Amino acid sequence: MTDEEWAEHRPAVFGVAYRLLGSVADAEDVAQDVWLRAAAADLSEVKDRRAWLVTVAARRSYDVLRSARVRRETYVGPWLPEPLLTGPDAAQPVLVDESVSTAMLLVMEELTPPERVAFVLHDVFEVPFGEVAGVLGNTPAASRQLASRARRRVAAAKERPRASRPERERVLTAFRVAYETGDLEGLVRLLHPDAVYVTDGGGKVSAARKLIVGGRRVAQVLHRVRGRHALGHAVPCEVGGEPALAVFRDGVVTVIDTFEFGADGRITAVRRVLNPDKLAHVTLAP
Repeated sequence: MTDEEWAEHRPAVFGVAYRLLGSVADAEDVAQDVWLRAAAADLSEVKDRRAWLVTVAARRSYDVLRSARVRRETYVGPWLPEPLLTGPDAAQPVLVDESVSTAMLLVMEELTPPERVAFVLHDVFEVPFGEVAGVLGNTPAASRQLASRARRRVAAAKERPRASRPERERVLTAFRVAYETGDLEGLVRLLHPDAVYVTDGGGKVSAARKLIVGGRRVAQVLHRVRGRHALGHAVPCEVGGEPALAVFRDGVVTVIDTFEFGADGRITAVRRVLNPDKLAHVTLAP
């Protein structure tokens, strides 16, 4: 495989690995493994190089995913996917659709590893069930059933009404202003009364280990934490194809916030990644 071919197909390889693992670092490792295997293989008989590479990436990711689920059981506090910058600030090219959003990755986290593989390979990357079965070690019929179960779970999440992209961006701009100016009541107005706040510190930094529920309570916590930890200004960015905020301290990204919005535009979930291991790859200018 030539360097040019690899450059063309690498986004798909990274994309399938990230959707399956929710980890930029693990997806990078999988992409490197796939490149080494492709470089050493005789692919002269392979007609569809992209499909071959994606399938190899899925097989390697499946192995990592099964061991990762064991590690997640001992993870300190809530687990959130590693933020993947998309849009103009992205350093890592990836095929962007709803399946890389934080909300969707959390839905897929609830699936079994075989369900997740079947869904991502078939429904996102259009890999035939015969090849999916080769990855999972089952039959095409069994793979089809797994994808169908996963599809129902994903469809239920997609059915939740939410505001348009322009409205989400408008609300997030107002949220950033209220956050930076310490406008507690402004934050309360932008948050749904049943909003939830999730923080992922991974035991590396101070973070709430349980969900915080209630718009006013979430606003109070955000207001208090910003003052206590001297967090700097927030910069708009795009994570997983969705508008997000990066918060700086001493010129370094120490927080990535992703959001969910209801149909009325109010914020229904704030998900904050604080674990420095999950932010090490994020490069943004203050």
